[in-house]
Order: sequence, then structure tokens, then C-alpha cells
Amino acid sequence: MKKLSLYALATLIVCSIGCTKKDGIDQDLSFLKTAVTNNPDKIFDITNDNSGKVTITPTAEGASSFTVNFGDGTGADGSAVVLPGHFATHAYPEGSYTVTIVSKSLSGEETTSTYPLQVTYRAPENIVVTASSTAYDLKVKATAQYAASYIVYFGDAANETGTPLAAGAELTHTYATSGDYNVKVVALSGGAATSEKVTPVTIYDPFGLPITFEEKYINYFFGTFGDNQGFATVDNPKPSGLNTTGKVGKFTRGLQGWSGTYSPLNNPIDMSVGKKIKVWVYNPDTAFIGKKLNVELEKGSSIKDGVAVLKVPITKVGQWEELVFDYGTIAAIPAGETFNQLVLRFNDAYEGTGTGGQGAVIYLDNFRLTN
Repeated sequence: MKKLSLYALATLIVCSIGCTKKDGIDQDLSFLKTAVTNNPDKIFDITNDNSGKVTITPTAEGASSFTVNFGDGTGADGSAVVLPGHFATHAYPEGSYTVTIVSKSLSGEETTSTYPLQVTYRAPENIVVTASSTAYDLKVKATAQYAASYIVYFGDAANETGTPLAAGAELTHTYATSGDYNVKVVALSGGAATSEKVTPVTIYDPFGLPITFEEKYINYFFGTFGDNQGFATVDNPKPSGLNTTGKVGKFTRGLQGWSGTYSPLNNPIDMSVGKKIKVWVYNPDTAFIGKKLNVELEKGSSIKDGVAVLKVPITKVGQWEELVFDYGTIAAIPAGETFNQLVLRFNDAYEGTGTGGQGAVIYLDNFRLTN
């Protein structure tokens, strides 16, 4: 048996030591039993869009995990476990809260810290109110940035209690009488902050015969069709004779012979009440004598458009005269027929410019249904 040299023996010992313990690794883990967390803190990131969303990022030296209690009394959903470098998100109503964060070290030791949290909602901005009326019914919608909901005051009652309006919804309110009203919409943030907008609205009485152009709260709507066709409420050009009223309708004929006006009616024309429509007409031009005014009734309850059409010639110039349209002469109209639209044309047989053509003006007033 050969003997090892002293150098070889020393080398073997060094190699043995190197094979049992790696450089930089200490097998002593006893420090874990006494590990603690230091410098606990938090970061609150509060959104500014009235969602109440708060992002909570806990921090602490030596922490292995955190338990975040949101402090708003939300029961089982009121806390979250967060790992280092991560965060928890929670939606709060507006208010003051105490957030509790428990930091846990590697040894299991817990450190509890509390932090005040204030969540304040911003006042809604850029309120847009849409209001549309049909007779006495008003429909209201509203939009606004940062609004959770709305309250609407329709302005027709003393000490009025507002009506709730959900975001994206529509309210309908019926007024007892026509008139001018101020509709107030209060936009709610979901917290204490509010904004409001007041919108003036006019509620009109139902439109139908008689048509006098004198009533403030009747919307005398005469829609037009055809190029350059026009209709407007104007001052009486010659208050005398039959007609001394202040306001009348001005009919300006369009380019095409078929041009004219149309008026949807809230109150239908009822043939059981009367079969004649009488109209006052003022003709300012001798060239229009003999030219015919059409009064056409449409949207009937049982017959088609184009049946209840009558044409009556103008016979005077420079003075008001009454034209009579007798629908009792049209056998195809049932006795109890009703019509929901009034149509007017003038000199529909003539195309282009010239006598009774484009730009011809006549004045109309006092449409009424009689026997």
C-alpha cells in the first residue's frame, strides 16, 4: 500500500470541503424565525370619474404578503390578499374610510397599519337636455359627464317634487295647460356634488281647425315641399273688410306646380261635424284672378290620399274674400270620415315662372269647418 504525500492529503481535504458547501450559500435559516417587516406604507390611486374606483398598493420591507381591508363594510368582499409588487382595486361610494393593511413577514409575524381614505365625487359637467313636445306631452332626456342619474323638475307646480331620471332613460310629462315653462334638470354625481341646467320649453295647444294665426300657444306648422315653396305667419297686409285680425298666413308658391304645404293635425278634421271648409284669402295681384287655391285633405281614416281634393278660384284683388270648399260634393268621402293632414297648393296647373307660378304670393286666414 502506497502512502499519500502530505500535499495530496491536503488537496483531498480541500476538495472534500468544497463538495459539501457551495460558495455564498449559508445553510443557517434560523433568521426566518425572527424575520419582521419594516416601514409599512401604501399608495392610493383614486380615479376622478365618479366610479369610486381606488387602487391600493401596499408596501413594506421584508413583507411576504399583505391583507387589505377596504373599510367600507362590504362583508366577505371587503378584503383582499396582495403579494409584494401587486395591488388591490375596490369601488367606494363617496365618503371617508379607514383602510387597514396587515403586513406579514416570512416568519409569519403580522404588522397592522391603518390609513385614512377620502373619496369625493366631482360635479357633473356638460349637461345636455333634449326636450320634445307633442300637444301637452313633453319628453325629456339628459346626458352629462360624470353623472350617475338625474332629477327633473317640469316647472308646472309650486313646491314641485323632482322626478328621478335614470341615465340613458326618458321621461314623459303631461301638462294641464299650454304655456311657457322652465324645465330644470339636476345631474347627480352619486355623491354630494350636483350640477343643473334650466331649459325653457313651450307647450302648445293641439293644432287643428279653426286656424286663425292669432293664438300664442298654437304651433301653426305648415311644412313645405317643392323648390322655394314658403309659408310664414306675418302681419295682415290689409286689415279691412272681412278680416281685421293682426296675423295671417303668407303662402309663397314654389317652382313646381305640385309644390305646396302640409300640416299634420293634432285634432283631425271630422266630416261628421261639417263638410265645408271656409278660408279667407287676400290676393294682391290682378294676374291671380281665376287662379285656383287647392285645399286637400289627407291621412283619412278609411280613404286614400288624392280623393278629398277641391280647387276654388280666386275672384277678387286687393281685398279679403271667402272661399268655400264643399267636401259634401265628393261622393267617395264617407259621412264620418276624419282627416289628419291639411295640404295647400296654388295654381298647380302652371309650371315655371310667370303668372301664378314661382314666387306667387297670396295670404290666407281663418280656416274653419262648417255645414
